Amino acid sequence: MDISVEANGTDLQGLIDSLAAAGGGTLALQAGRHISGPIRLASRVTLSIEEGATLEFMPDYELHRENSVSVIAEGSDRAYIVANRSDRVAIVGKGKIVASGHAFSTGFDETVGTYTPSERRPRVLVFEGCSNVRLEGFVIEDSPMWTVHLVRCRDVTVANMEIFNNLQLPNTDGIVIDSCSNVTVRSVVIRTADDGICLKTSRSEKGIGRCEKIEVSDCVVESKSCALKIGTESFGDIRDVRFLRSKVEHSNRALGIFSRDGGVIETVVFSDINVDCHETPDGFWGSGEPLTITQLDRRPELPAGIVRDVRIENVTGCCHGPINLFAERSGGIAGVALYNVKLTLQQGPLGTAKQYDLRPTNVDLSPPENVEGRGNAWLRGADGKIIGLVDYPGGVPALFAHKIENLTLENVEIQRPAPLPHGWSETAIFIE
Repeated sequence: MDISVEANGTDLQGLIDSLAAAGGGTLALQAGRHISGPIRLASRVTLSIEEGATLEFMPDYELHRENSVSVIAEGSDRAYIVANRSDRVAIVGKGKIVASGHAFSTGFDETVGTYTPSERRPRVLVFEGCSNVRLEGFVIEDSPMWTVHLVRCRDVTVANMEIFNNLQLPNTDGIVIDSCSNVTVRSVVIRTADDGICLKTSRSEKGIGRCEKIEVSDCVVESKSCALKIGTESFGDIRDVRFLRSKVEHSNRALGIFSRDGGVIETVVFSDINVDCHETPDGFWGSGEPLTITQLDRRPELPAGIVRDVRIENVTGCCHGPINLFAERSGGIAGVALYNVKLTLQQGPLGTAKQYDLRPTNVDLSPPENVEGRGNAWLRGADGKIIGLVDYPGGVPALFAHKIENLTLENVEIQRPAPLPHGWSETAIFIE
């Protein structure tokens, strides 16, 4: 059973319910504006946003209270579109979802270069506990918060999508793959102020899962946080992950692994990736690093899990910051291998790349009352400095490694300016 809808204000949820009751089918939105309240998809139902069609949601957080989800993110427990424990569910088409992120900001903070987000913002799309999921072809614009959040899903394909968010609105991650298995992401373009494609294992009322067998390939990502990322929520294990043949454009960080909770992160490959990383104001995490791997305890009751067996190969491009590898404990990061890495490290215009970034720390979870800033984003101590930023010992190197076991560097070439700028270290490869 298929239903085609003209842009005339039809009750979309009622039509989706009719399709589900009939055993499934496709709801096709024809060209024009379709303004909707919350949408709940169901098994064997496909939402097709046809070329020239826009699906626009009312920017009212309370209106979407029926679309609650189990994983609370940045204080949000709801989304515009939700699918829960559904099989063979899809969103396809060449049309566009307009998400009205601009309506969820309270002003612009010149000191850190970001908009200040509203206290509560919906995600655009959350699929939770679903199987045989397909997201293909459509565009999402101006997300208020995380854009696509896949939670405990399996057998997922995301292909030929585009996500364009405000580059100064925090927490607008592109695609979050959370405790999922057998996920393929290919030929996706993402431009956003927060992480581009991010793997997590969050903790919720439904417990902790694993994230495994994930492949991301042939994508283009621009991010003001980390373009291709694993962590920081890492309560469960994350393993067997491959990022392949992709391009990181004008981003803050390119490739990153962040262990902060109890899960082990292992067997990860970054291969054939071109990077372009630039300094940003210190309200954004990191500053121009092509690769960051950090392991840091942030919960006294739950030591951060080990990161091991990571291979980075055939990575080229330019950057303003060094490669950073930091383990809080010896053995916290082990078995990292870099092969055929050729980078040009340039001096940035802001000077923010002179420090390495250990955010988020335990301070972010419980900000003291006397500090300025926003928890899980940026906090300034009594000295006026951002908490979690640390000066490189001896100046800026090309590669900084702290307590890393079994580090392999083969055919790693990082070209730096000559003469070296003020505040740069004569030692290119600095291993503590």
